[in-house]
Amino acid sequence: MRHTSKTRRLAVGLAALLGTSLVATVPAHTAAAEDGPRHGHQRDDDHDDDHDDDHDDEQAGDSKDRRRWVKRTVRSMDLQQRVGQLFMTHAYGETADTTNPADVAANQKKYGVDNAAGLMEKYQLGGVIYFAWSNNVNNPQQIAGLSNGVQDAALAQPPEVPALVGIDQEGGIVARVGPPATVLPGNMALGATRSAADAHRAAEITGHELDALGVNWNFAPVADVNVNPANPVIGVRSFSEDPRLAAELTVAQVRGYTGAGVAGAAKHFPGHGDTDVDSHTGIPTIDHTRQEWEQLDRPPFEAAIDAGVKAIMTAHITVPSLDPSGDPATLSRPILTGILREEMGFDGVVITDALEMAGVREKYGDDRVPVLALKAGADMLLMPPDLELARTEVLEAVRTRELSRKRIRQSVERILGLKWDLGLVADPYTDEAAVPTRVGTPDHLADAQALTDRSTTLVKNDGVLPLDPAADRRVLVTGWGVGTTQTIADKMAARGADTTVRQTGTAPSDAAIEAAVTEARAHDVTVVVSYRAWQDGYAQQRKLVRRLTETGKPVVAVAARDAYDIAHFPEVPSYVATYGWMGVSLESLVRVLYGEVDPTGRLPVTIPTAEDPDTTLYPFGHGLGYGG
Repeated sequence: MRHTSKTRRLAVGLAALLGTSLVATVPAHTAAAEDGPRHGHQRDDDHDDDHDDDHDDEQAGDSKDRRRWVKRTVRSMDLQQRVGQLFMTHAYGETADTTNPADVAANQKKYGVDNAAGLMEKYQLGGVIYFAWSNNVNNPQQIAGLSNGVQDAALAQPPEVPALVGIDQEGGIVARVGPPATVLPGNMALGATRSAADAHRAAEITGHELDALGVNWNFAPVADVNVNPANPVIGVRSFSEDPRLAAELTVAQVRGYTGAGVAGAAKHFPGHGDTDVDSHTGIPTIDHTRQEWEQLDRPPFEAAIDAGVKAIMTAHITVPSLDPSGDPATLSRPILTGILREEMGFDGVVITDALEMAGVREKYGDDRVPVLALKAGADMLLMPPDLELARTEVLEAVRTRELSRKRIRQSVERILGLKWDLGLVADPYTDEAAVPTRVGTPDHLADAQALTDRSTTLVKNDGVLPLDPAADRRVLVTGWGVGTTQTIADKMAARGADTTVRQTGTAPSDAAIEAAVTEARAHDVTVVVSYRAWQDGYAQQRKLVRRLTETGKPVVAVAARDAYDIAHFPEVPSYVATYGWMGVSLESLVRVLYGEVDPTGRLPVTIPTAEDPDTTLYPFGHGLGYGG
């Protein structure tokens, strides 16, 4: 399935665009006046006039207090302070003032400081981003304490500007904060529900809990339209291959985050959905014509802008029809300024995807990338691989007039405006004592499970499902995932099954396959979990499912990520798509297996055959249920 043809990819997207009927309603916008002006050309003058945009601000509808604070704050900053606001990166540690030797050593190696407080003091950053691998997100109260420490450090530097605190909490397979916080299904699972109300509720829950943790900016929703089954980096992070469905659910999530007091960021502009290259490791090229881009990739971003999205994140991809220079979109003025700013009218914050990714570093050196991103129209530079080099080069570009002071000021004003809009100027702190009452609440957990139950998709069922607890007592759970297989087995055991677990990983050996087959013959039913079995290098997973099917015993295959796996073992008697392996997804799976929940999820993508990507195996919208 690796070489999915362009004809099929575009056909499925356009067919969905023309043929989908969306009946769910989007909840009313809670902040209808957030959208900026949708016209006008931005000048990039070489002078610094701190007064010449007052009239423009009034036209944009900004409040007088906001306008005054932004202008006054920018005027009080020197050039280094202004440039500092343009950067967001991570620091190692559970607290802003950590003395943990490992974290201090990591911070010293990367930045020459001990901790996040030192990082803020040295660079006066516009914000920080949290990751598990940075030792930032170990439990909710710790995260809240870290956020308050970051704000303390930011406000200790004149002119006392609060910090943006960002995270990638998309839901599903990309979620930096785990239990006891509420775990939500990802975008493609929400696409399977066809419910804008469910997408809104998922974002609302996420937003309220992030707000409790002092995290004010979520880099979500993913607005990419996944028309390529071989996409290695988006896949289930996308709502759908249908641009209308993707647009509707993108809007719902933008409004959910906004209503919870957290900024969203639609990503990855101008659209990362049709690529078979991961921009973390290379630079993808999207070969859509301008018309195809207008029809397939643009709608979710335009809908997000119309809904008042606060930020848009760029993609490290080339789109020759939009910019024939070969520059990635992150560094493309025709794309970021010409299309996003001038044509689409977006006047919020444009933040780059991480600048340490290979997709933005192949054509230019790390010294040029930050300067070119700002010249293209980006406002905030995320995670440059060498922060000191990046800041130095931006300052030098201003001194040599490659970048004007006005261009820097425009971005700083947008960033400060976002901080005002999020209420950080009035109160940047969170109540650490209240975290247990706001995060992982019973209502949030119940709603997360209910909407996940509506997403699970029964793709094929030759009479195997639902299982009979009396007749199907001996169950083998095998396939991918140590935690996944054990969790499924535990949940089935709680329902009376006698379970055996044989985890085989992503590339089981022939001996491991035959051992699983031998065990399957001694059990009443086998549940086998696949993980990206469509991908090159994972052929042994396909062999495992086929060999289990050949036993003649009942087999249920479960796609724990992409729904496309069944193309490589279409003979399997039963197949369920969960779009993820989170606890709520596996609970929903087991409920479906036993008929406790009637599966109502419908495929938000087309599944083509493995032999011919232009031939449909299961169409967009397909899904089975147990009802009449």
